[in-house]
Amino acid sequence: MSSLQKIFKMYDIRGLVGSEMTIEGVKAIGAAFADELLLEGKSLVVGHDMRDSSASFVEAFIEGANARGADAINLGLCSTDECYFASGYLDAAAAMFTASHNPASYNGIKLSRAGARGISMDTGLSAIAERAQKYLDLGIEEVSEPGFSSEHNIMGEYASYLRDLVDLSSIRPLKIVIDAANGMGGLTAPAVLETAANLPGLPLEIVPMYFELDGSFPNHEANPLDPKNLVDLQKAVLEHKADVGLAFDGDADRVFVIDEKGQPVTPSAIAAIVSLSEIARAKIKGETKISVLHNLLTSKAVSEFIKGAGATPVRTRVGHSLIKDEMAKTGAIFGGEHSAHYYFKDFYGADSGMLAAMHVLRELGSQSKPLSEFAAEFDPYFASGEINSTVANASDKLSQIRAEYQGQPLDELDGITISSEPDSNPWWWFNVRSSNTEPLLRLNVESSDQESCKALTDKLLGIIRS
Repeated sequence: MSSLQKIFKMYDIRGLVGSEMTIEGVKAIGAAFADELLLEGKSLVVGHDMRDSSASFVEAFIEGANARGADAINLGLCSTDECYFASGYLDAAAAMFTASHNPASYNGIKLSRAGARGISMDTGLSAIAERAQKYLDLGIEEVSEPGFSSEHNIMGEYASYLRDLVDLSSIRPLKIVIDAANGMGGLTAPAVLETAANLPGLPLEIVPMYFELDGSFPNHEANPLDPKNLVDLQKAVLEHKADVGLAFDGDADRVFVIDEKGQPVTPSAIAAIVSLSEIARAKIKGETKISVLHNLLTSKAVSEFIKGAGATPVRTRVGHSLIKDEMAKTGAIFGGEHSAHYYFKDFYGADSGMLAAMHVLRELGSQSKPLSEFAAEFDPYFASGEINSTVANASDKLSQIRAEYQGQPLDELDGITISSEPDSNPWWWFNVRSSNTEPLLRLNVESSDQESCKALTDKLLGIIRS
């Protein structure tokens, strides 16, 4: 029997269809998931994206879970954040079949506890892997009362819920180009932002791009963090004289924003904009002790805006399930990551590209400035962006960097972060961390000065790549 260990990553399950992810393996994972979360006699929800293999994997997963006594609610086609919503709304464990932005040859599973709470290798995923391997090797023993399966299209409830969280009915009219990359945004955008879910129309003119669901991704990869995948959207925003462009990844849990000039708005700027929007909403509800999460790779400006709005910024490590755990632990109202993941307390602590986009639309549409001017206020500093380097020995390189900057302020929350002295002008900081899955070092640099940002980036890459 093949080993399942390879497809279990830090925060999810992902692998090549056929050689790594198989029907038999997925069935075993479904059984293991039901056992590990003690789901016998309880319900779980299962959704899937538009990849060719997803529907058959769902059937196998449900078969395994049913064999161990869990009842399965099949959501059918949905976005990842829609599946998180179902997990919170129905208070049920969840499995979402998607490989997000990975090529068509991949598939994967994002698992959640009831209430959309994350599962990582440290909080149950490794145990699921061990149980699943035993079931794959020895077979699945059916319990005396197997579970049953049912279907539930939750799109209407999802769209209504988002509309209730962010009211777009009174903003100024906006023209929006949306690039769904043939992914699940092509299903959710018409429901939430238009009238496909039988909701009232909004003052939005939507120009759709690649809304056809196609897991072969015929137009471009569904990864908006890669600049080449934004080119079509950037051209379309200019061509249509749109106010804003939105690019979703394959499972629509991430969103990337383009301004009216066709230029990307940094995820840190989006995090700051949404932070202020959520802080204001919390204050209206009477909340006084407000905290907002941001991972250590977001711009310094994010924490400054959070403090300026009278809330407490909480700096975190990078990582999906980790952020969700911190949301629950701290009671934070919002969390933003440099990778364009945005998490919301009122969305069961889960991330949602659509909800983040709606906050941006509301803030943009509630004032008169174009997005380029509006967003510039939230992006005052200079950053390298994340730069990946393949290295033979990551620990050696980290030691070299430590030695080079010995005596400078250092923390080890996630990798190493080294910064200038607090009163330095220009100030700077950088972070170097190892990939969890590949022989890579990831570098991020930020400075108050463009020249010093470039010089520091070049110096560090010289050490890393030597």
